[in-house]
Amino acid sequence: MSQPNTDSAILLICCPDRKGIVASVTDFIYKNNGNILDLEQYVDVESNVFFMRVEWSLDGFDIPPGSIGRIFKDNISVKFEMNWGIHFSGQIPRMVIFVSKLSHCLYDILSRTSSGEWNVEVPLIVSNHSELAGVAKTFGIDYHIFENVKENKQKVEAEQIKLLEDYKIDFVVLARYMQILTDKFVSSYPNRIINIHHSFLPAFPGAKPYHSAHERGVKIIGATSHYATAELDAGPIIEQDVVRVTHRDTVEDLIRKGRDLEKLVLSRAVWSHINRNILVYKNRTVVFRG
Repeated sequence: MSQPNTDSAILLICCPDRKGIVASVTDFIYKNNGNILDLEQYVDVESNVFFMRVEWSLDGFDIPPGSIGRIFKDNISVKFEMNWGIHFSGQIPRMVIFVSKLSHCLYDILSRTSSGEWNVEVPLIVSNHSELAGVAKTFGIDYHIFENVKENKQKVEAEQIKLLEDYKIDFVVLARYMQILTDKFVSSYPNRIINIHHSFLPAFPGAKPYHSAHERGVKIIGATSHYATAELDAGPIIEQDVVRVTHRDTVEDLIRKGRDLEKLVLSRAVWSHINRNILVYKNRTVVFRG
């Protein structure tokens, strides 16, 4: 990532719930001349776990950005047994998009990044096909093709990981990338690989889920975006949505509506990720409103 500027700091916290957490964190910010811009908290009463996202202005903050984490750890986090992370609004994340042949999610992401809607850099697109190379060229983005992924998965993924390291990639978006990732690839980017799929799984798996759903006469279709894990389509869910359909809708209607929904759900998930609104606990997420 690029070096942080002095706009704001974002602190994400997860720890056992107890008295004094909010007071201690906010007092730390106040005593160092920080002004809180946003604060959200949540307690999972069943597991007794506390979650918090707090953002404050760094204008006039007494601690330089590079030292905030160390001082917070020494004075606050150890006492409360916190899992935490600090981020800065001036850090612009670098995203790679993995695609196969379907272009709807890719176009949607690139329209949001090129218009300035998202504060994110996309230096690289990776694919196992050549069909979308022209899209990358239009947007001035490097496009790398890895063929025969199934036959040489370990070798190809090692090359892909090296490529992502060379491009200093922070997180991965699977924009309808029709390949299963290995455990090694996923573990290289824990909670930093965002996937999108239709919500028919596991009821309607296979290559033609919309056809199967149409045959069953479904009344809603949906989409789910989640972090990728070693178990296919079983990672922590970030965003979901549905749209109603009727007996009048053809298979083509379901596909069109489903792809529209996939674009929207994936974009919401990416937005939450780049704005540091997500905390992952076990196989669930707490998504702050951001």
